[in-house]
Amino acid sequence: MARILITSAIPYINGIKHLGNLVGSQLPADLFARFMRARGHEVMFICATDEHGTPAELAAAKAGKPVEDYCAEMHQVQKDLAAGFRLSFDHFGRSSSQRNHRLTQHFAGKLAQNGLIEEVLEKQVFSIDDNRFLPDRYITGTCPNCGNTSARGDQCEECTKQLDPTDLINPRSSISGSTNLEVRETKHLFLRQRSLRDKLEAWIDSKTDWPILTTSIAKKWLNDGDGLQDRGITRDLYWGIPVKKGDEPWPGMEGKVFYVWFDAPIEYIAGTAEWADANGQPDAAWERWWRTDKGAADVTYYQFMGKDNVPFHTLSFPATILGSGEPWKLVDYLKSFNYLNYDGGQFSTSQGRGVFMDQALSILPADYWRWWLLSHAPESSDSEFTWENFQGSVNKDLADVLGNLVSRVTKFATSKFGTTIPAGGTFGPQETALIADLGARIREYEALMEQMEVRKAAAELRAIWVIGNEYLQSAAPWSVVKTDPEQAQAQIRLALNLIRVYAILSQPFIPDASATMMQAMGSTDWSWPTDVPEAMRALSAGATFSVPENLFRKITDEERADWQSRFSGIRT
Repeated sequence: MARILITSAIPYINGIKHLGNLVGSQLPADLFARFMRARGHEVMFICATDEHGTPAELAAAKAGKPVEDYCAEMHQVQKDLAAGFRLSFDHFGRSSSQRNHRLTQHFAGKLAQNGLIEEVLEKQVFSIDDNRFLPDRYITGTCPNCGNTSARGDQCEECTKQLDPTDLINPRSSISGSTNLEVRETKHLFLRQRSLRDKLEAWIDSKTDWPILTTSIAKKWLNDGDGLQDRGITRDLYWGIPVKKGDEPWPGMEGKVFYVWFDAPIEYIAGTAEWADANGQPDAAWERWWRTDKGAADVTYYQFMGKDNVPFHTLSFPATILGSGEPWKLVDYLKSFNYLNYDGGQFSTSQGRGVFMDQALSILPADYWRWWLLSHAPESSDSEFTWENFQGSVNKDLADVLGNLVSRVTKFATSKFGTTIPAGGTFGPQETALIADLGARIREYEALMEQMEVRKAAAELRAIWVIGNEYLQSAAPWSVVKTDPEQAQAQIRLALNLIRVYAILSQPFIPDASATMMQAMGSTDWSWPTDVPEAMRALSAGATFSVPENLFRKITDEERADWQSRFSGIRT
């Protein structure tokens, strides 16, 4: 039994995430966690809300709430939505937790001890009317590159050019709208990432099995002139983790907080400690996942995230870990994803364009979305959500292939043999051939899941469903029962066992439907079908089964047209 640590990109607190966010990190991480648990491995799956920084303060101000209250409410919203999508986190924490406060301050202290923190005097915009410094997103103005009058101090959303607040033309405060601004000096801490370049390069070069997308992004940022730079790790903000060296004050840093990019990934570690706290476990219970001197040397650590997060998790967070000089666990495999686009354009949180997690669950259960998103995951390139494709995939894959098989078998079996598994007949050449084909396909499915080839694994799972339908069409028990009822009983007994095996195999993708199938078969044995011939006899003759509710309903053309119209523009 292996020990598997899994983390996914931490979603930001300011609002509900759209389906593109979901498929870029949390959902494929959940797929992998469920599969690894099903294979009998020990899994720790950690995520959290990313709660600090300018956007959190701005979102709270817009909502008219104290930032602490806003973050607490939105954490619960995101936690509930994660549960709605059946994301099986062992712990869903908060980057604002006291554990993360202490651990972030600890790392900062260690980095300072090792000469990797530099105090830098820099110029920033100060709002006289607001009586505060204005970090990047607190400033809006005209982009010097394209003329967009609503560019932020960190980036123009129109032309995507990276900006500094002092680049903006006619800048104004995002808080009050005041233009009474001036440039003042302020002191901040910088992590000397460039001095860790050789260590980072050696570590990245050792990861020969990483996806091309991950490695190419990491090396681009490492080698480009504007890539690996010393980065500021503090901000003049109210909401955040106070700047300290461990437990000690940091002279000259009073009133400042650590920058969100520095503290957020440390929450992976802190979140595991929060899991231990919540379960009454000692520190040793979480340290065995993260400290290589306390048991984590035999842990395999996987991260899942969109390509925009790759630089932080291949360079900045590892720089923090390596720079500490302490034996912390580094990621072994980073699975990165391209973008999921929406119906001819892009998902947009600011414009409300696309389907958001709460909206998705309001119109269809989680399994419908899970199946489509995972079977169309943007792995090798960007992919696109269209309502026509979604309708077709649900209707063909889920309703026609899997749902129809379960319905046909259970209804026919009940009508001819009652609600107990028939005992007659023996498996013949057709059944033997199906079992052999199934065994080979399950081994392929396992290999693809272990390699985190999400789309290919979904295609193989669908092929496994298809061979069951092909068997039924060829065996035709509804005809055989008229001439050889004993043989028809054997065919149905095999088909009912096939439903149970499908429940186990499908559970990482569609957990609710899998639970329904397993319950209908009267079984609680979720053992992975390592021995396929044995698994196909797991339901013994005389055991009871039932006809489940329709697993998946078809999406009508009228529904598709309505949803396409409803989710095309500004969210109300």
